[in-house]
Amino acid sequence: MLLRSALAALLLLPLLGLVGCSYAPPKGVAVVSPFELPRYLGTWYEIARLDHSFERGLSNVNARYRQRPDGSVEVINRGYDEKRRRWQEAVGTARFIGAENVGSLKVSFFGPFYGGYHLVALDQQDYRWALVMGPNRDYLWILARDKQLPAGVRERLLAHAAKLGIDVSQLIWVGHDRDDA
Repeated sequence: MLLRSALAALLLLPLLGLVGCSYAPPKGVAVVSPFELPRYLGTWYEIARLDHSFERGLSNVNARYRQRPDGSVEVINRGYDEKRRRWQEAVGTARFIGAENVGSLKVSFFGPFYGGYHLVALDQQDYRWALVMGPNRDYLWILARDKQLPAGVRERLLAHAAKLGIDVSQLIWVGHDRDDA
């Protein structure tokens, strides 16, 4: 029994190491600083994203951020599943990875498993738009306070993403045509 427990622990150690590292910013990517969480809270609309399974087929996607008394952030992601013709919602928790004035957080929608959430560009003046990366270059979101983004801002964010090594031709542009959100 002791041998079995030791073997299980040895098998799980590499997995735990991967989970622990999965929220660091991508190598060579600068994260926004200074960052002010109170200004970031509220509703953000997903303007564009790289494709991934947990949002595939969703339109009208938005995220709401609310600070909890313990300092963590409640994250509510909501989108319309076009195929099933219904709203889909996921609730998670975000926590700062390091200093609270740096836009680098870890987010979990499933137990102890966290992924990186890194602000790599942000409208520092008004907090109207943001460019967010996950733990690697496979995850990217363009977010805005409104359902549309001015063309000039969009072009600047695309150029910034391209400089970070993102293939911007792979972005999915999210429609926001429903009023029943």
